Amino acid sequence: MRSIHTDAAPAAIGPYSQGVIVNGLLFTAGQIALDPATGEMVDGDVAAQTEMVFANLGAIIRAAGASWDDVVKTTVFLTDMADFPRVNEIYAREMGDARPARSTVQVSALPRGGVVEIEAVVRVDQR
Repeated sequence: MRSIHTDAAPAAIGPYSQGVIVNGLLFTAGQIALDPATGEMVDGDVAAQTEMVFANLGAIIRAAGASWDDVVKTTVFLTDMADFPRVNEIYAREMGDARPARSTVQVSALPRGGVVEIEAVVRVDQR
């Protein structure tokens, strides 16, 4: 098992890794809209938060030597399912032609008052 860390994504706010690679798969920690430079939540609505979440998730995926095309599965957590269309629009743009399996669930709350969190399982090169 190998931990992934990049300064281009927020440092873990607890006793966990940004991502862990095991048996050719990267399992990312759920990413919220923390600005990696300040450690603070970004200002703005669900669209602004989703953009930051994708920037953070992408940084971890790239640090593991992978890309969006290598994403096998994502889980999207929303505090309000009414935000799904806006999140889905950004998700489609960021993922490009990649079409991983996905689950989307509504939760009662997310860390730091966020409204969206996304985690991913990603295929990585084991060389």
